[in-house]
Amino acid sequence: MGFLYTILIILGVFIIVSLFNYFQQKRILKTLTEDEFRAGYRKAQLIDVREANEFDAGHILGARNIPVTQLKSRLKEIRPDLPVYLYCQSGMRSGRAAQILHRKGYRDLSHLQGGFKKWTGKIKTTKKYNS
Repeated sequence: MGFLYTILIILGVFIIVSLFNYFQQKRILKTLTEDEFRAGYRKAQLIDVREANEFDAGHILGARNIPVTQLKSRLKEIRPDLPVYLYCQSGMRSGRAAQILHRKGYRDLSHLQGGFKKWTGKIKTTKKYNS
């Protein structure tokens, strides 16, 4: 019986943490449709938070690649006084990136609804993927 209670407590904590993260992201991060994203990303800092190999395979034209795994060490590359538009493959990593940026004082944060996999606009690939 003790084992069952332990599992239920762990499951409960997981659910609470997940809900907290979800609502925190909703509060600090604007989710934009592709049209809204397209209308504003040229006036913002466009950051692709996917890993380098994903970025090289295809990314939104004009995006800089700062993987979420490197974000804390590369904060100096992102200005806190300008809007930041984030995207990843599906929207999960850009949410985590927004939490990191918000803790460091960034306030104008937006991300692409559905991520890169839903993007229908222009993309660019690196030469090694163009063949």
